[in-house]
Amino acid sequence: MPHAGPHTGQCLCGQVHFTIDAEPVGARSCWCRDCQRIASGSATVNVLFPEEAVDYVGDIGTMRMTADSGNTVERGFCPKCGSQLYSKTVDPAGMPMRVRAGTLDDPELMAPGATIWVESAPHWAPIDTTLPRYSRGPDSPLIEECA
Repeated sequence: MPHAGPHTGQCLCGQVHFTIDAEPVGARSCWCRDCQRIASGSATVNVLFPEEAVDYVGDIGTMRMTADSGNTVERGFCPKCGSQLYSKTVDPAGMPMRVRAGTLDDPELMAPGATIWVESAPHWAPIDTTLPRYSRGPDSPLIEECA
């Protein structure tokens, strides 16, 4: 169960701080190729919040690109230490902001409830088979257990 907010966090060097005035709406691990690249070969672990509740303070670098989903996604990072801070879908609008779990001051806030983009994961990926696993995004088919 999530702990009562506000929730806080920062990048590795402390140049960027943030406050979140809402409870998480979910958490998941993502194995898309973009996340593997920014997480140096692992999945990203993301806690989802309403975008309007998240307030970053500090110099943030951003990069926009078309994700594997076809959505336009903005990723935020600290230009000083390189910490990945968040990703958010710009188009289509209205999706939760994905805050990198490792940047939260309380990494116990919410454990992932699902794993997405499993079809992109390398065969050696440590994927928790007790959680729902989606072949692509969270609206894609669930991966069935092997008999």
